[in-house]
Amino acid sequence: MGEADRGVVRGGRQWLGRLRTVSAGWRLPATRRARRRALRVLVVLCVAVLTPATWLWLDTGGRVRTVATAPAEPVAVVFGAGLDAGRPSPYLANRLDAAVRLYRQGTVRAILVTGDNSRTGYDEPTAMRDYLRGHGVPEGQVVLDYAGFDTWDSCTRARRIFGVRRALLVSQDFHIRRAIALCRAAGIDSYGVGVSEPHDATWYYGGVREVAAATKAALEAAVRPDPHVLGPAEPGVTRALERSGRR
Repeated sequence: MGEADRGVVRGGRQWLGRLRTVSAGWRLPATRRARRRALRVLVVLCVAVLTPATWLWLDTGGRVRTVATAPAEPVAVVFGAGLDAGRPSPYLANRLDAAVRLYRQGTVRAILVTGDNSRTGYDEPTAMRDYLRGHGVPEGQVVLDYAGFDTWDSCTRARRIFGVRRALLVSQDFHIRRAIALCRAAGIDSYGVGVSEPHDATWYYGGVREVAAATKAALEAAVRPDPHVLGPAEPGVTRALERSGRR
C-alpha cells in the first residue's frame, strides 16, 4: 500500500473516531419546538449535501462502462492515485492495467496520464508512463501531464492544453462519475471505465469522501476556474494519434 493509500486509510479511521465521539455526546433537544427546529436544520443539511451527489448521478447516467463495454474513443485519460516508493500504488496500478487492456483491444489509440509532479522526488506521470511501457504500451502513445493536481485540473488541462475533445476516463468506481461530470463541464465528451476494488477501509473512505467532493465539483463545473497551472498548448496527444493513424 502506497503512502497515498495509507493516508486515506488513516483518514478513514480518524473520521470514524470523530463520528463516534460526536455521536456519543449528542443528545435530543429538550423541547418539542427545539426538536422541530433541529429537524428542519437536518433536512436542509441533507439537501445541501445530497443535491451535488444527485447531480453527478444524473449528469453521468449511462456513461459508466467496463473495459469490455467501453466505446471506442481516441484517448484514455488515467488519473493519478499515489506512488509507493516511486512506483504506482495498488489503486493506480489497477487503473493503469485497465488502460493497458483498452489499448491492447484497440478501444483507445493514445493514453494521457495526468498526475502530480509538484515536488522534487514525486513524479506520478513518469511512473505511470514507465508502468504502461513495461506492460507493452509504446512510449510514443503515452502522453504526460505533470500538473494534474486534482480532477478538475486534469480535465480542464486535457481540453485546453492537450486538445482532447473525446475520451475514455479511467479511475476507481467511486470516483469515476465525478471525473466524467467534470470533464464534460470542461468540454470533453467523456465516458468512464470504473475500476472495481475490494470494499476495504480505503474504498469506504473514498466513497464517503466523494460526497464532500461532489459539492466542490458542482462549484467547479459552474464557475470553470483556470487550473493551478495552465501554460501553452502541447501537441503530444495530436502527435500520438497521428502515429496511430487515427485522429
